[in-house]
Amino acid sequence: MKDTLIDYVTVKKKIRECVVTSVGKSSIREIVRLVNCIEKATGEKFIRMEMGVPGLPPSKVGIEAEIEALKKGVASKYAMIEGVPELKREIARFVKLFLDIDVNPAGCIPTVGSMQGGMATFMVANRNDKNREGTLFIDPGFPVQKQQVIVLGHTYRSFDVYNYRGNKLKDKIESYLETGKVSSILYSSPNNPSWICFTEKELKIIGELANKYDVIVVEDLAYICMDFRKDYSRPGEPPFQPTVAKYTDNYLLLISSSKVFSYAGQRIGMMVISDKLFNRKYPDLKRYYASGQFGHSMIYGALYALSAGVCHSSQWGLATILKEANDGNYHFIEEVKEYGEKARIMKEMFLRNGFTIVYDKDEGEPIADGFYFTFAYPGFSGNELLEELLYYGISAITLDITGSDRHEGLRACVSYVGWNQMDNLEYRLKKFHEHHS
Repeated sequence: MKDTLIDYVTVKKKIRECVVTSVGKSSIREIVRLVNCIEKATGEKFIRMEMGVPGLPPSKVGIEAEIEALKKGVASKYAMIEGVPELKREIARFVKLFLDIDVNPAGCIPTVGSMQGGMATFMVANRNDKNREGTLFIDPGFPVQKQQVIVLGHTYRSFDVYNYRGNKLKDKIESYLETGKVSSILYSSPNNPSWICFTEKELKIIGELANKYDVIVVEDLAYICMDFRKDYSRPGEPPFQPTVAKYTDNYLLLISSSKVFSYAGQRIGMMVISDKLFNRKYPDLKRYYASGQFGHSMIYGALYALSAGVCHSSQWGLATILKEANDGNYHFIEEVKEYGEKARIMKEMFLRNGFTIVYDKDEGEPIADGFYFTFAYPGFSGNELLEELLYYGISAITLDITGSDRHEGLRACVSYVGWNQMDNLEYRLKKFHEHHS
């Protein structure tokens, strides 16, 4: 029997019982289930790094506002699909104060998390031209977004951006756009899983190409303002969160409340559509929706079909969170800086014990410390490394399922690793290194 920290036979048995194909090809939720089963069977607590779960308490001002709204009876009332007016106004204020972009509140729409926002976006953006086929994903990225496209029957294209930073990005993206088959481009910045952040030069390239080829850019800001190398915390003062919206009107932003406000359980996100795109008419949308107008199709076509609106009390909670942030009373960035400090400490542990960081630079500048980081160990594929780490009580996901070409790598999320687990993490990494060096 192998000499491991977690009982080898038990882990092997649970892998056979829980894994459909291979550990490395398993989805995030499948890894969660597998580790839960191993923990239950062995009584050993894992260092959980597989799922992007907020590790901080939810915003108090939001919770208090929800309670007050519930006391007033909102639970018995449908909210309008387009969102309560107070929330729409605060979303518009938020993107002005923290991204320095102007947008009409009409195009600021609450969604049931960014997951629903993404699904609705694909349902409209990828159906606006019958001659186009689907989305170009600038990878690595959030695996479920590709699953959404597949479920909808759309075609997608993708490439790993690792070798195409800076000026190289233009030719690579254009090679896909010049086919005339791409309806939308999607990326996240800061990025899940690599935590790379696009520079202003790169965002300008993306925006200018979107203008040239009339493509909609979907900017996933799930980790808005969480590049801690710069201070984006002061409303209305530079620096602002970098965004492609500075360089094109063909944009749609997906902003999550899950991580930056620790509000994941309330399932509320924000969709922000530029004024030009919101009002634009696409005749081909009438194949699916009553109106060819993009904004009308989004609200009364896609979002109505998906949920008929977002939880009423959650809307009041988020409206209050945003108002406090906009007014400078709620310093939300200070609350989440803990993730950056955790990442710094954890990356040092991995490096001390023979691991390497996979995505390590933004155009030559060291990558930020934040919610995620990526790592590898010499001689292991990502699939092999993920399974081997399970025997040492450490969980993560492979980069393979994110569209990355770096098949040796894993993604670690720092949020769920407790400060009281740091010594144990160091011990387990040290033992792993001793057994494999």
